[in-house]
Amino acid sequence: MRGLLSIDELRNLAEADEIDTVVVGFTDHYGRLHGKRFDAGFFLEDAHSAGTHACDYLLTVDMEMEPVAGYDYANWEKGYGDFHMVPDLATLRLADWLPRSAIVLCDLLDTSTHQPVAVAPRSILRRQLDRAADMGYSARAASELEYFIFEEGYRAAAEAGYANLRPVGWYIEDYHLLQGTREEPYNGSVRRHLSRSGIPVETSKGEWGRGQHEMNIRYAEVLEMADRHVLMKQCMKETADALGMSVTFMAKPHADEAGSSCHLHVSLWNDDGNAFPGEVAAGPLQVSDEFRWFLGGWMDKVAELIVLFAPTINSYKRFQSESWAPTRIAWSHDNRTAGFRIVGSGPGLRIECRIPGADVNPYLAYAAMLAAGLDGIENQIEPPAIFEGDVYAAEDLPEVPTTLGDALALFAGSEFAVRALGADVHEHYRHFFELELAAYDTAVTDWERQRYFERI
Repeated sequence: MRGLLSIDELRNLAEADEIDTVVVGFTDHYGRLHGKRFDAGFFLEDAHSAGTHACDYLLTVDMEMEPVAGYDYANWEKGYGDFHMVPDLATLRLADWLPRSAIVLCDLLDTSTHQPVAVAPRSILRRQLDRAADMGYSARAASELEYFIFEEGYRAAAEAGYANLRPVGWYIEDYHLLQGTREEPYNGSVRRHLSRSGIPVETSKGEWGRGQHEMNIRYAEVLEMADRHVLMKQCMKETADALGMSVTFMAKPHADEAGSSCHLHVSLWNDDGNAFPGEVAAGPLQVSDEFRWFLGGWMDKVAELIVLFAPTINSYKRFQSESWAPTRIAWSHDNRTAGFRIVGSGPGLRIECRIPGADVNPYLAYAAMLAAGLDGIENQIEPPAIFEGDVYAAEDLPEVPTTLGDALALFAGSEFAVRALGADVHEHYRHFFELELAAYDTAVTDWERQRYFERI
């Protein structure tokens, strides 16, 4: 594939003085990339096989990069040692959006046991993929990522307190080609950079909000898709920065605008192909037992695992009626009011989960999807009846949790989450989400000042 590199191809580019830098990275709990920049010569001589090290506190920091107490994995008492960053050379590719650079993603290993760091997001997904393989399955997926684009650069936006920013569009632009043309200096650059970097793009399109857009990249095996998702966000932020603009992947950046989603399209595969088509009638669909049970398991456990699909305070403000985001747990055929929308047919039959927002960490979301769906197959969990009509108006259906506090309570008390993720991983992320909630509960917001400063 164009943009992907072998070590020999990287060596040739380095010797031709076309690449001199290799970015080596991994994601933290938030899905942010951390890592180092290597001289290409040293990477080729040593680091591509030996890897490198980084401080293990990076899996315990908050958004402000403060090391936080209460984690068993790494803390002051243990001295905040290192973990081993091992490049996954299958991810080595051009970073076309950066000058003279390549990029590679890493797995994290314990420096003593040489085993995967259990709480690292990529390790969590790998564990579920291993479980799927043991059952005779692989999974393919695609992330549909939405975002808002602003004329101000990130520094100007920060200095303005992220208030009164000017979106690149000034009216609702869903599928609107004229407004899309105005945004092409940014979106066109992103599409070209991604395509040249081994991340094939399908389309970009205007979305429902002012200055809101969506980028669709080609579906892939789940781990590759999660990697593409992370690199796409990095490319999009760094491209915006280079152009003096900014983009946000907040789930709900404006109270009066639609939120930004990250719909997950998922199918399960075996040696015969897509395992979802079959002979069982489900509304207008012909599906397999595996489809029914996978969907049933996912729907059965989605509320308990929703912190892995909706990880921030802001995530839950997106779940509003008639907003294109789901408010209740139901499945339908080609129905955008449902949290689980079934689309495609034959080999293209797939589940579109509309619950995650653009703030999702893809490794955690895809891991949660697999954990729940595979449990459904193992235990033959039937989904509820297919729903027809307006899910927003169906008051008898179970609701999507509406706050991070409610979602965290379900996750903290979930025996399934402990069993599926491992007790150490469950405890680590329970603590992480508790800290995120506490940070919000102790903050004084602009809303409070506007509401109470004079009139209380």
